[in-house]
Amino acid sequence: MKHTACYHLPGLFEFYELYRLFLPLFREHREYFYDWCDIGSVYGAPADCLWGGGRVGFGDNRPEEVLALMREYGISARLTFSNSLLKAEHLSDAKCNALCRLFERSGENGVIVHSDLLLKALRQRYPGLYFVSSTTKVLTDFEDLAAETERPDFRYVVPDFRLNKAFDRLAGLKEKRKVEFLCNECCWPGCRERKECYENVSRKNLGECCPDHICAAPEGEKGYRFSAAVKNPDFIGIRDIRETYLPMGFSQFKIEGRGLGSAMLLEFILYYLTKPEYQLPLREEMYLDSMLDLF
Repeated sequence: MKHTACYHLPGLFEFYELYRLFLPLFREHREYFYDWCDIGSVYGAPADCLWGGGRVGFGDNRPEEVLALMREYGISARLTFSNSLLKAEHLSDAKCNALCRLFERSGENGVIVHSDLLLKALRQRYPGLYFVSSTTKVLTDFEDLAAETERPDFRYVVPDFRLNKAFDRLAGLKEKRKVEFLCNECCWPGCRERKECYENVSRKNLGECCPDHICAAPEGEKGYRFSAAVKNPDFIGIRDIRETYLPMGFSQFKIEGRGLGSAMLLEFILYYLTKPEYQLPLREEMYLDSMLDLF
């Protein structure tokens, strides 16, 4: 039986121009890419979304054209509405509700959520959307993860990356099909401020004036480095996916990177989806297009 890994890629609005160039190549040159994987969704949020979380969204492309691109290639679009600090008065936000209405009527699309308050409202207002439990919940306790996967509200659940290699426990999980692993996290495994980091982003999306969260992790001042992420003990590489996770019954894999720039996203695409012998041709196709700003 053939197992397929479904990747959930970052930058629905943020990297629209990259996907506008990449997706035709993904369709027309399928021989460039591994036959054991596919694109399950692309996630993100436009600028100035009150419900946004995880990272501050950006991108000024019209939602209609973003959705049209995803629909053309049969890819689910996900709104990242994972703000953890929402209150009842925030639920009437016109922009976010308009986006949900549009996404609901435009295909098999979903919303990544943290707040149960928001989840309840969205389920009532937009029953045609599916929902993903956000990694911003920082589910590091395995029993919490198991309970979250058994909630019927969620199609998928993204645990904290520090549960990625808990194979003894993962093997006995009832709802394996719902677990979506965060593959390429660069965060220090010993970090105790992950929730505070995400809450800082939530405050900024709510319009609060607050200083940036200062990462206290070793070498945190360097920011994201893929070369460091691959050394993280909880990193999930393509060999792990093929030889361990797929045979265990896990098939959903999230790639982070909304705030990292399109050049870094291209490196993730090259590593996770592209056969080594075709990485240079794909890189050339993308870099040599003068319409794409990769930095």
